[in-house]
Amino acid sequence: MSERILLSVETGVARLLLNRPEKLNALDAQMVDDLATRCREIERGTARVVILSGEGKAFCAGGDIEAWSGESAEAFGRHWVRDGHAAFDALARLRQPVIAVIDGHALGGGLELAAAADLRIAEAHVKIGQPEAGLGIIPGWSGTQRAVRRFGAQAVRRMALMGEVFSAEEARDLGIVDAVVPTGEGMAAAEEAARRVLDRGPRASELTKMMINAAEGEETERVIEALAGALAAGSDDLAEGLAAFREKRKPDFGGDA
Repeated sequence: MSERILLSVETGVARLLLNRPEKLNALDAQMVDDLATRCREIERGTARVVILSGEGKAFCAGGDIEAWSGESAEAFGRHWVRDGHAAFDALARLRQPVIAVIDGHALGGGLELAAAADLRIAEAHVKIGQPEAGLGIIPGWSGTQRAVRRFGAQAVRRMALMGEVFSAEEARDLGIVDAVVPTGEGMAAAEEAARRVLDRGPRASELTKMMINAAEGEETERVIEALAGALAAGSDDLAEGLAAFREKRKPDFGGDA
């Protein structure tokens, strides 16, 4: 794994850092793969909340043009778009709440990345937009899907179709970001938000996030089966069923609902 996606965990907080400042944290194929891997590590770990940020002057400038512009149309759709979706879906569907610190401009894929977070804190100087159509390409990492669900269709139309670039305050008023803080104070605000998460019931927070995601259409099928599966796995029926399987006999479930 490269050092472009860094992960550290301390006192219940996972810190996920985009670490390619010389390219404004633009994502190449390796970073996309690394993001998915880091999300699996977080999902299976002990952290209860995630803070996502970018190193240097930008949060994330989106997909690295040099990384995708040479791809064939087939490879672009089959790998670049699909792999990006898989990584961003993994982030959006983490059991832990995710707080994005938009401490630099978030454009294109960078905004799509921020959209995968549960809370977005923007510093006052940042600009937010979806410039893809100006390059003759579409927002391909759920910028017309998850972004619409989370920001509203009209805000996305203004960015994606009209090319509008919003200030942090405009983005807050449109519901694209949740809070605006002075430049340099984004991480402190995220840490305070993380402390509020840590003060709440961990299991209740996890289940609540899952149900909100389901209501939003984020992962309805997985949430239903995960909750039902956990309920079944905690029942006497499973213990009896497994015992009967091992003992090669018919299970006696007792007939209780």
